[in-house]
Amino acid sequence: MKKRTILSLEQALSLSYGTLRFVQAGWRVIRLESTPAPGSKTPGDPNRYVGNLLAEADRRSYFVAPNVGKECVALNLKEERGRALLHRIVKELPVDIFCSNTLPKRYETLGIDFETLSKLNPNLVWAGISAYGPDYPDRPGYDPALQAKLGYSWLTGDPAGPPTLCGVPIIDLKAGDEFYVRVMAALLEQAESGGGAKRIDVSMAHSAVSWLLTSLPLVDMGTDPADVTRSGNDHREFVPVNVYRAADGYVYLAVGNDVQWKRLTALELFTDLRKEEWVNNAGRKNARGEIHSIIKNILKTMKVRDAVDLLAADGLVVNEVNDIAGVKALPSMRDHLCSVEFPEGHTVHLPPTGFLGEDSAKRYPPPPRYGEHTAKVLGELGCSDGEIEELRQSGIVAGS
Repeated sequence: MKKRTILSLEQALSLSYGTLRFVQAGWRVIRLESTPAPGSKTPGDPNRYVGNLLAEADRRSYFVAPNVGKECVALNLKEERGRALLHRIVKELPVDIFCSNTLPKRYETLGIDFETLSKLNPNLVWAGISAYGPDYPDRPGYDPALQAKLGYSWLTGDPAGPPTLCGVPIIDLKAGDEFYVRVMAALLEQAESGGGAKRIDVSMAHSAVSWLLTSLPLVDMGTDPADVTRSGNDHREFVPVNVYRAADGYVYLAVGNDVQWKRLTALELFTDLRKEEWVNNAGRKNARGEIHSIIKNILKTMKVRDAVDLLAADGLVVNEVNDIAGVKALPSMRDHLCSVEFPEGHTVHLPPTGFLGEDSAKRYPPPPRYGEHTAKVLGELGCSDGEIEELRQSGIVAGS
C-alpha cells in the first residue's frame, strides 16, 4: 500500500494514538493545533504540558509517546483565512485522510465537516472520534468518566472495594485502534471500488461497549447480577486463577482446564489439592476460597523465580507479576522496543509496534514542537516567506 498523508485535528490521546499507528506504518501525519488564545503560555494540545519536562516546555512526558514522528501546523480555524488555509492543505497537498476528535457540534463552524472537505477532495477519507458519536454532538468525554459510565469500573477491582479504573486508558486506546482499522477498511474499499470519499464516525462509547463481550450478554442469560461485577484477580468461571504472594513478590497462576489441574496436583507440593470433588472445574468453583487458601500457603514461602520455574516446567500457565520497569527489561520485549532520541542525546524507549518483523523495533524523530512545521507545510502550498510572516502577525498561523 502506498504511503499516505494524514491531516489530524487532534489533542489528548484517542486520536493521537490512532494516528501514531500510521506513523508506525511510515505514513506522513500532520497534527493540526489551534493558535494561542490571547495571553496563553500553553498553546495547542493541553497534553503538551503534562508530565516531566523532556525538551522544550511544550514537549513533556505525557505528550511524547503518542506523537513521535509527526509534524505540527498551528492554524486559527475561527478565522475565515485560517479555514481557507486548511482547505488548501486538504486539496493541494493533497491530504488522503482528514481526522478530528473535536466535538461534532464544532465541525461546521471550524470548516472541517465531511460535506465541505469532501467537495474539495473527492477521494478524501474523513474520520471523527467523539465520546458518543454525531448523535450527541455536544457531549464531551474522557476515558475515566467513560470507564465509569460504561461498566469498566464496575468490573474492575476488589469485589469488597469500590469500582476502580483500569490501569491504562483502555477506552482511549480502543477508540484509536477502531479508528485505525476503519480507515484502513475505507482505503481498501476505495481501492476496490475505484475511489470516492468515505466518512467514518467512531464513538468512544460504542468502541468500549463492544469489548464487553464476556459480560453484557450475561444480563440476558439468567446470570445473577452479583456475578457480573468485580472479581479482583479471580476469574469468574475458572478456578484457580489468581495472584498469590510469594516470599519476594507475586505469582500469577491460571488453571484453565481440568488437564492443567491434574498437572498441578501431580506436583508433590500440591498434594493437599488432591480431592475427588475438585477434579472438575464445577467442583472447584464451589470451593474457590479453600483452594486459594491452600495455594497461598504453599507459595508464600517460595521465591517467585522458584515457583514460576516449578510450575512452568509442568506446562502450567504461570508468571511473575512485573512492574513496568520489569516489562521493559523482559527478553521477549527489549529487542522489539521502539525509541525516540532527543537532540541533547536523551533516548526514550517506547512500546513495541504490536507486530513482529524486521522493522518492528523502530526509531522515531521526537514529537513536534508546537507549530514547528507551519512554515514548511505552507511553503508546500506555494506561500512565500513574506506571506507566512504576514499570516503569523495577523494571528492566522503560529509557530516556526
